[in-house]
Amino acid sequence: MKRSLIWWVICGAVLASLPIFTSTGTLRIFIFANFLAIFAMSWDILSGYTGYISFGHPFLIGIAGYTTAILTRHLGTPLYISMPFSILLTMVAGTLFFFPALRIRGTYFALVTLAFMEVTYHLLKIVKPAVTGGTRGLTGLPFVVTGAVPNYYLSLFVMLAVGIGLWVLVKSSIGTVLSAVRMDEGAVRSAGLNPTKFKLFAFTVSAMVAGIGGSFYTHYLGSISPRAMFDITFLFTILVAALVGGEHTIVGPILGAYFLTFLLEYLRPYIPGAWRFLLYSVIALVVYNFAPKGIYSIFQGLFDWIGRRMRRGEQYG
Repeated sequence: MKRSLIWWVICGAVLASLPIFTSTGTLRIFIFANFLAIFAMSWDILSGYTGYISFGHPFLIGIAGYTTAILTRHLGTPLYISMPFSILLTMVAGTLFFFPALRIRGTYFALVTLAFMEVTYHLLKIVKPAVTGGTRGLTGLPFVVTGAVPNYYLSLFVMLAVGIGLWVLVKSSIGTVLSAVRMDEGAVRSAGLNPTKFKLFAFTVSAMVAGIGGSFYTHYLGSISPRAMFDITFLFTILVAALVGGEHTIVGPILGAYFLTFLLEYLRPYIPGAWRFLLYSVIALVVYNFAPKGIYSIFQGLFDWIGRRMRRGEQYG
């Protein structure tokens, strides 16, 4: 645990020093990578640890984004009130909508969560467009901070805070039970534990993280629209970031988010439009084929090899 925390500190220090060496454009890519990492970790704590594959995470992110956008745009609510309220509402609304679906799993759970996302997408376009902005969404929203460097540090702090918090959680006994739910709910029930309570806890934490990411992301962009928030590409990016990075690890989704964000950005000048996502999918499949446990397993193997070499050097002087 202590060794891993040291690695968190080292990685955080390296990332914190990036504004000294990188351009503003590169920092903006890192900002998007940080937000994608938050969304991917939110998915991982639910789907990666309990095995309940969610296709509705943009629903949770969108609730937070639209709540704080409507409050600030139409009611003039300060950000220090609208953002915490949007996170709380995401936890409550998400739990009320998805809780009945926790009694099923597999394909049925995935389809139910996907249905919630699609229904919300269409409702936002036609119900009260004067409030939600309809298909165009809402623009001119206030920013938490302005400028590439302040936004980079803000997104980095939020991402690291979420990452360390979730990592400590999954290393606790709760994380052990969640992993057991993924493998065999019957065994958890036989041990005298209620798997539904732990699934609900995982979903609540997942919704909270999605709400945090959604509210900060909305006020970083200064706008929100149904197409940007509920597009299937957005869902696809979150899923692939978690899977390619390494699900059931928390750290893996961060690695996957950085890998995919920079991959897409650097391919943009050379491969236009949907072709980028085709190549992106092919590369993701190649990585997943050679490293089924994701990029995280590659780094873990490398660190283990370095550790063995160091111990061998100490042993033989």
